[in-house]
Amino acid sequence: MKKINLSVAAVLLAASFIYSSCIGSYALFNKYEKWQTHMTSNKYVNGIVGLLIEWLVAPICLFVDSLVLNTIEFWSGNNPLADNTQTVMGQDGRYYVVKTSRQGYEIKAPTGEVTYFLHDEATDSWSMKQNGVVKEIFRFNPDGTIQATMKNGEKINVTNDQAGLDMVRAEVMSTVNFFAAR
Repeated sequence: MKKINLSVAAVLLAASFIYSSCIGSYALFNKYEKWQTHMTSNKYVNGIVGLLIEWLVAPICLFVDSLVLNTIEFWSGNNPLADNTQTVMGQDGRYYVVKTSRQGYEIKAPTGEVTYFLHDEATDSWSMKQNGVVKEIFRFNPDGTIQATMKNGEKINVTNDQAGLDMVRAEVMSTVNFFAAR
């Protein structure tokens, strides 16, 4: 009797660590669950099919997530199956699709125009790529300052604080032409 209780306790303890969801996003299981609940437009058919395959598919998905995919996510920072795309409302009230990657961000406008914000680890800089043209936006200097690139191509070094942000803002505003009409 003690061996059975000890075995049950060991299994429950192991399950509490595996299924605690603190080690990963469980992307495979979540994709399966979303598919299973939306495979047809009839919720009863979804439920019946779910009951028939749940006992086999769900444990396999959890096992693969727990031991393989979440381990990859823990060590690399990326789950191969995790959805790295989200929709964000811009300041103009329109929705943009933002996709993250190791290199940076891909932003797709409602018009279909795609803009990339790319990080270069060698120079510790961020650039914008649009219509095949790449322009450096800023880079982190070894001394802790930031080198910002203005629209006219001029580069200025600023501190990495509110004063530096204010300097860049003032520089940008000085290059903007305002026209007043009556």
